[in-house]
Amino acid sequence: MQKRHTDRKMYFHDLEVTSQEYYIDYVSAYTKLTPESSILEVGCGEGGNLAPFARLGCRVTGIDIAECRIKDAKAYFFEISDTATFTCCDFMKCPVPNRDEDKYDVILLHDVIEHIPAKEPFLAHIKNFLKPTGVLFVGFPAWQMPFGGHQQICRNKFCSHLPFIHLLPNPLYMLLLKMCKESSGTIKELMNIKECRTSIELFEHLIHKCGYSVTDQKLWFINPHYKQKFHLTPRLLPHWMWKLKYIRDFFTTSCWYVLSNQTK
Repeated sequence: MQKRHTDRKMYFHDLEVTSQEYYIDYVSAYTKLTPESSILEVGCGEGGNLAPFARLGCRVTGIDIAECRIKDAKAYFFEISDTATFTCCDFMKCPVPNRDEDKYDVILLHDVIEHIPAKEPFLAHIKNFLKPTGVLFVGFPAWQMPFGGHQQICRNKFCSHLPFIHLLPNPLYMLLLKMCKESSGTIKELMNIKECRTSIELFEHLIHKCGYSVTDQKLWFINPHYKQKFHLTPRLLPHWMWKLKYIRDFFTTSCWYVLSNQTK
């Protein structure tokens, strides 16, 4: 397990840097970011992704189901913004705003969709929170990529550094995790991720069903966040591979989409 998975302030800082260097420019290419902009992150964790938006003066809101993450987010934002709002709740139970002006210009969904079992109703619910001109930024690891199973959270170094083990049949995967003496909690989390896996093909099918329009797509061979984690230079997957369905999943460490709620 990497130190950043236990040192949450370090994790917050790493996300903040990546968001500042990459997400801000990417999102602002499709919608103008001003102090009037309202930003929502679903599954915000400690809020690192939101920090650069808050520093621009945007009105930021974070929602997460984990109370400990929201508590940390409020503490970390103490010196960044006194207007940021963080709420611990199940997003699916959040009421839809009645007025467009109470909806959001930008919604962030970063490394979340691969943890959601009921993806279609989840994505449909998010759509109701976007302004008519709003954009949804989604980032997630393709399931078949080397560490798409999040095995890097394993405490056993052997397991945490083994690529593609999440693609093993369930019985073999569980046996390997038990042999590496992973805790029951870690095994349960990894098996849940395996159950909720998200391929590029599944995601594109779901957003089509939910009525989203794809404004932009980026498939990364080297995830921009790896610059912070591993000091690697971010690199897009060669464009000719973007059309190779199923094959592209094995080489895409991060998928980025900018979506509109306006069906074209």
